[in-house]
Amino acid sequence: MEQQHMEDTYEVPRLQLERVCGFNGKVSDGLKVHPDRQHIIYPLGCAVVIEDIGGKGKPSLLWGHTDVVTCIAVSNRDGDLIASGQKTHMGFKAAAIVWDYRSQRQLYKLELHKVKIEALVFSPNDLYLASLGGPDDGSVIIWNMSNGQAICGAGAQVESAGNTCCISFSNHRDDIFVTGGESTLRVWELDVENRKIRPSEVDMGQIKRNVNCISMDDSDPKSPFFYCGTSTGDVLAINMVTKRFQYKAPEKNNFEQGVTALAQVKNNNFLVGTGCGMLFELKFPLPSEDCKKPGKPKIIRQWQDETVKSNSDAGITSIARRGAGHQFFVGTKNARMYKFGYDCANKSGVPKFDTCELIKTCHSEKVNDILFPPGTSELIVTCQKEQLRIWSVKDMKELKRHVIGNMTCNAIALTCNGQAFVTAWDDGIIRVLGLNAKSGNDFVLRKAISAAHNKGVTAVACTSNADSNGRWDFKIISGGGEGQVRIWHFRYDGRSESSYTLLDTLKEHKGSISDIKIRRDEKECVSASTDGTSIIWNLEKRSRSQIVFANTLFKCVSYSKDESQILTSGTDRKLGYWEAFDGSLTRDLEGSKTGSVNAMDISPDGEYFVTGGDDKLLKVWNYNEGEVIAVGAGHSGTITRIKICPRQKSIASVSEDGAILIWTFPC
Repeated sequence: MEQQHMEDTYEVPRLQLERVCGFNGKVSDGLKVHPDRQHIIYPLGCAVVIEDIGGKGKPSLLWGHTDVVTCIAVSNRDGDLIASGQKTHMGFKAAAIVWDYRSQRQLYKLELHKVKIEALVFSPNDLYLASLGGPDDGSVIIWNMSNGQAICGAGAQVESAGNTCCISFSNHRDDIFVTGGESTLRVWELDVENRKIRPSEVDMGQIKRNVNCISMDDSDPKSPFFYCGTSTGDVLAINMVTKRFQYKAPEKNNFEQGVTALAQVKNNNFLVGTGCGMLFELKFPLPSEDCKKPGKPKIIRQWQDETVKSNSDAGITSIARRGAGHQFFVGTKNARMYKFGYDCANKSGVPKFDTCELIKTCHSEKVNDILFPPGTSELIVTCQKEQLRIWSVKDMKELKRHVIGNMTCNAIALTCNGQAFVTAWDDGIIRVLGLNAKSGNDFVLRKAISAAHNKGVTAVACTSNADSNGRWDFKIISGGGEGQVRIWHFRYDGRSESSYTLLDTLKEHKGSISDIKIRRDEKECVSASTDGTSIIWNLEKRSRSQIVFANTLFKCVSYSKDESQILTSGTDRKLGYWEAFDGSLTRDLEGSKTGSVNAMDISPDGEYFVTGGDDKLLKVWNYNEGEVIAVGAGHSGTITRIKICPRQKSIASVSEDGAILIWTFPC
């Protein structure tokens, strides 16, 4: 279901979106700088984000895609047009949407490709849009931008070649473009009158390459060239007149993990991004008029982010120039954005990078949990695969990060005034972390509770601190994939010694524990499970006090303000009000029209609660009336967790596409 259709199902006020933190860095050439030089454009799940470079104003999101955005193109002259393509399910057609940048409205919806659109590019005068289908489609189509109609199309490669993955128009001719991919490289000529596109194979001689990216350099009609970045780590120079391979760079010691991004700057230099996350500035000597091989290419400058410990997921996927190239932006696979200052005329005459600033870090995987530390609305804590992060809400800057390789953090809980981080991991270990008292910048592992659950720890909650002066003394309530709820007693002396004791194991659930909440007096807790039961436990007697049943997989549970009721939600799309005393159902609301309700939180004053789930909508409800009072449409992935800040000024929500959205609380 499209986002616009979902919004129309609720005739209530819309929540105001304050900030967006998210970027799908896996999309090749997905980061763009608008020709106005004031905005960047990038994909996030099913949406396209337009954001002011200087941080002024609020970001805009373009909605219309039904699945993940796979490519973006911006028109060349004034940037009035934005094109975005998506993937879809096998057997269905994938849509490309052309947007009007000024009004941010959809102009055309182009639906001819099957399953996935691999790449999009505008012709130099914005007369045409070329779209390239994915592996299940294998065609290239030319669209007329005056009416949104297809002009012509053809198969993108010969049968002996693999998938074609990149496309680029000439910088000066609307009738010439190039495609490249696995053992295929073609120069195409467009014949609009006869509605044909005719390919010419590039003569590669004895060289066989898989092309990842293409950059055109045909400003000189006497020696027009284009350059191709390959998976083997070299850059190929191709003569557009003869359509023959001319030379490659570097001649030895190819770039590690392939060339994944390529952009030309002044002085015949190229910026080369690699799969290992390194950025190079490569100078090609100008070819002679007879197009013979010039002198040897030279690497002038190189850069790598030394703070990234692993380069396996830090590959550069986008290089976007701002204007003539004195400033450019780099996007990486692990959802990081950098802004480089570039000086083309320093004293030595050698180009160099003057500055490099990390302007955005985002989650690159599904976000599993989010929390506000006790008593503050200025910070949030999130977790995803391998990572625990602390963010500043004001500017969505990442402040701290803790990484455990090849593991997934499923849930987090905070206690001891936010000094103790209790984290639940899929390897069955509960890790209790603190902050380094000296530097305050690093997480320190205080204790790992090994084999806490044999099918991974899926939920965790903890009581408040029972001691002071830096000492920790609290209980941890954990839930596992096998359905057990366990009670732990944890102690830390404030220096180096820590210990834990397993107090009891509660074995009534038959399915994975999805959520745990503790009552304010800490004598009772409630757990929700995918077996269709939610159980209220007496923590003093360590036994069941009450149980509720429903034909659903419970996803979340909360206590009401006076704790006389519990509120549940799950895959049946229902919100259940249950009496804590006898487990009777007092109210049953439709929480979603489509899909599971996965996340819920009750406001500090108890008057409102917020829900979200598979329908990607954030809904604010009045607790007593059971009515939706506001809806937030901003997520392009399934909402996984929601939290209302302690001061009840904002709402933070996270989703499967890695996005963190901050909303203004409506009341």
